[in-house]
Amino acid sequence: MRRDQQRLNDILDALDWIAKAVSGLTEAEFLGDETRCYAVAQRLTVIGEAVARLTPEIKARHDSVPWPDIVGLRNILVHEYFGVYWPLVWQTAVDHAPVLRVQVAEILRIEFAE
Repeated sequence: MRRDQQRLNDILDALDWIAKAVSGLTEAEFLGDETRCYAVAQRLTVIGEAVARLTPEIKARHDSVPWPDIVGLRNILVHEYFGVYWPLVWQTAVDHAPVLRVQVAEILRIEFAE
């Protein structure tokens, strides 16, 4: 069974991958690359899945993170196959993912300092 620390590290790995995938791109370039769009969406799905499996206690201690929104995006990406609004995926990748990365890194520092 995966624990919170592992899941948070999985989230960081996915966020780092997303950052590399969109680095240097414009929104138009991103939206024009179907493979990249789906790859970023898949990593966002991984993040949402990991968040959904975090313990309620850790989410409660760090309630400034929009946990329900992250899981909600995962649900949209998984269930709305033909209804994904790709500009939202772009916005999430370039605006929200970097903020989440800082938050998750801080949670790891606070909760699992060695």
